[in-house]
Amino acid sequence: MKENLCFFILLIIGVLFTSCDKSDTINYESDYTRSYNEWLSFKETTGNTYSYMVTGGSVFGPAWQTVITVTDGKITQRYFKITSITGLENIPKEALEWTENENELNSHNFGAATLTLDQIYDKALNEWLIKRDNAQAYFETSTNGLISSCGYVENGCMDDCFMGINIAYVKSLKL
Repeated sequence: MKENLCFFILLIIGVLFTSCDKSDTINYESDYTRSYNEWLSFKETTGNTYSYMVTGGSVFGPAWQTVITVTDGKITQRYFKITSITGLENIPKEALEWTENENELNSHNFGAATLTLDQIYDKALNEWLIKRDNAQAYFETSTNGLISSCGYVENGCMDDCFMGINIAYVKSLKL
């Protein structure tokens, strides 16, 4: 009888511990999972060949966009363009717009990071959506179910505080 009672108690404790979900550690868990599944489907149908545009800007005026091109899962190009020069009137013309091809990626010090969508989903899960007592997390999927905005803002921060990514579009490049 005691053995059955011990077994039953251990079983209940095991069920309680294994039924805890990740929502204790990340924000938007179900939305993330749904979007990640959309990503896996998109990745398969496109042969992991696509481009996406990251946008950014400052409350002080400057704004920019970066288009990352991925071919067969490997980044092959990064295109950057400043779309508003407010506050950057003295910037050299060659810094306003440029393209890096595969052999020269990351040769410029600004623009969106060279990340594949696999890497972005990983950063979302392991960095941007982690529950923090001192920050508000954000997660949106307006690009056909794929991540369009993901990140966080620390409480009390006033200007240009978003830590994450804003994606304007994701396009298949499969021929």
